[in-house]
Amino acid sequence: MRRIYNPYTKIPGYNCFGCSPDNETGLQMKFKEEDELVICDWEPLPRFEGYHTVLHGGIQGTLMDEIASWCVQVKLRTAGVTSRMNVKYRSPVYTTKGTIQLKAQLKGIRKNFADIYVSLSQDGSICSEADLVYFVFPEKVAKRRLHYPDFDHFFKEDE
Repeated sequence: MRRIYNPYTKIPGYNCFGCSPDNETGLQMKFKEEDELVICDWEPLPRFEGYHTVLHGGIQGTLMDEIASWCVQVKLRTAGVTSRMNVKYRSPVYTTKGTIQLKAQLKGIRKNFADIYVSLSQDGSICSEADLVYFVFPEKVAKRRLHYPDFDHFFKEDE
């Protein structure tokens, strides 16, 4: 397993709701890579509740969309945007029951589209899952339009 560093933090004004460590109202997600998976362990906070002690479904969707984006960036070495997202909510996710784990996996590529599967688990059980389709830009376009960095900026040699 290796940590994925967030190279976007060097961009002035960077304030992503999903992954900026400096966005005080955001999710502040951090990622790691293990084999074919991109993984995020995330602590749900009460400010992200819908019903009392239940993580809002929109936040669950945002978490799954964000990790899918990082899966594209790390596994395909470029960036893209969400084209479609189909979420299945299986059971409540509680803000009072500790860390949740998200896992994203690239399932396939069709022309400029990447198919990604994401699961969101708490206490070892899948609570929600999503199938996403990302429109993937050629790396040159991703660098120009989305500030996609050189791939080696996601990882450090000493780890």
